[in-house]
Amino acid sequence: MRQYIILLTGFFHLYVLLSNINASILTTRHNLSVSGPGELKALSEERVCVFCHTPHNASPQTPLWNKEVEPVNYILYESSTLQAIPTQPMGPSRLCLTCHDGLIALGALLTGKVTTTGEITPERRSDIGTDLADDHPISFSYLDSTIDPEIVSPPPNDPRLIFYGNFSIECSTCHDAHEDNHCDKGYECKFLVMDNRYAALCIKCHKMDGWLNSPKAISGATWNGTPPDPWPFTEWLTVAENGCQNCHMPHTAGEPKRLLSYAEEEWNCFPCHNGNVASKNVMADFEKASHHPVENTIGIHEPDENPLISGHVECVDCHNPHAHNERAAEAPDISGSLEKMKGIDRDGVVSDPARYQYEVCFKCHADTNSQLSYVQRVVDEPNTRIEFSLNNPSYHPVAGIGKNPDVPSIPSALEPTLLPSNIIYCTDCHDSDSSPKVGGSGARGAHGSSFAPILRERYEINDFTPESYESFALCYRCHNRDSILADESFPEHNEHISEEQVPCSACHDPHGVREDPASGSHTHLINFDTNIVEPLPGQLVPFFTDNGNRSGSCTLRCHSEDHTGTGDFAY
Repeated sequence: MRQYIILLTGFFHLYVLLSNINASILTTRHNLSVSGPGELKALSEERVCVFCHTPHNASPQTPLWNKEVEPVNYILYESSTLQAIPTQPMGPSRLCLTCHDGLIALGALLTGKVTTTGEITPERRSDIGTDLADDHPISFSYLDSTIDPEIVSPPPNDPRLIFYGNFSIECSTCHDAHEDNHCDKGYECKFLVMDNRYAALCIKCHKMDGWLNSPKAISGATWNGTPPDPWPFTEWLTVAENGCQNCHMPHTAGEPKRLLSYAEEEWNCFPCHNGNVASKNVMADFEKASHHPVENTIGIHEPDENPLISGHVECVDCHNPHAHNERAAEAPDISGSLEKMKGIDRDGVVSDPARYQYEVCFKCHADTNSQLSYVQRVVDEPNTRIEFSLNNPSYHPVAGIGKNPDVPSIPSALEPTLLPSNIIYCTDCHDSDSSPKVGGSGARGAHGSSFAPILRERYEINDFTPESYESFALCYRCHNRDSILADESFPEHNEHISEEQVPCSACHDPHGVREDPASGSHTHLINFDTNIVEPLPGQLVPFFTDNGNRSGSCTLRCHSEDHTGTGDFAY
């Protein structure tokens, strides 16, 4: 009777096994028998399981395994943001690699050699190789990674995700070698334990701060068909469906650190932000004469880098790809496009996250002294944070309300609601010349412009520039041209700009000027261009002296004419 029960139990387990085979592995590329559907398969071997399993004489390291598990020293994944430490592949991961590292022939079985139609060669995506640095890390305890606030804790309680001793993550945590029910574009089936549409598998473990409201999680934008294909390895049609795979590849990633699709950081953005998926062509702005040079560096940016010492610029230095969104804001508050980015506040302290737009700009244009000098000035200050300091005698109102409430040229016809008490953004000047703000159809933001240094409109700085709206369009957008030329704020504006053809920049420093008594007064953004304005003989620098409301004098030489600070040179 006992033997009868054992026999029935054996038949039952065999029935279940055969039923599962009929439902799954027979129709996948892991069926390497002669009946298999894939390109790589046996020429005559009819058994399905034999390519991995054998009931007798198996590998001594792993029961029932029909391949030799040879010692291999794999190159492991590394990242500055990785909290856990991967070990050499073990358990089921090591078994997967007996085929997928490309070292052992598919038909090299312990029970005898089987001739196949081909091998997993390096040009195939299924050949992971021995360099695992560009693959999702394996053979580490999930528990070790939960110190990262963007990792789900406790471990996900989903029966489809198999963890091993001490919650070890292995290949089979995400992949089921016996089933392939979630295929991408047919030929790219990945044996996933669940469909990864909308990043469903990724977010079982990863909970990126801000993700739920980001376009990558909710956008229904589709590709218009113009090459290049932004999603060459999935069948999905929208940004939201592609989820994490808009930018990341879990295997054979172009940039190993953080598993980015491309080594050049900006190219993880351009395939969508070229007008073929996203509605605006941001990439076009980076092809303009003046642009943030994202192409200059590769592989330097680190998410946890100190913003006080950063020496490069990438898209992700300004934008958080997991958290950016369409939330609008008013100056100086940060908008959704810069959501959850680090910054430097106006006191030079790291702000995490940044609260104001200028704090993101200050990461590069403040204490790192990466400011480019387009005009040589009396007070030559490379630190933009200091230029906008509220302790200065004058500054454009970016970090706070301006000091002069009496500005007759404000408002203008183009900015009719602007007041001297308003605060403005850096991007009210530093913006694309095709921005909607100037009637264009391009993207907003300081990506690039035909006008240097990344200016929204034309701003001539050369001496003897004929006055016109076009020459000084950047200034005239906010400052009423008619008021300026009518001398409503300074009685010699028209003579200087129209008759003498002196550019605005010859006298005015657009960011701001720190206090420097040795070089005169610096109210009204007065900070002379020393290539145009010279000191009088015997003086060190050209001087402006503020004598009160709309009253002052100049002591300098300009256009070969000496201004003595008296008579016609005082007002």
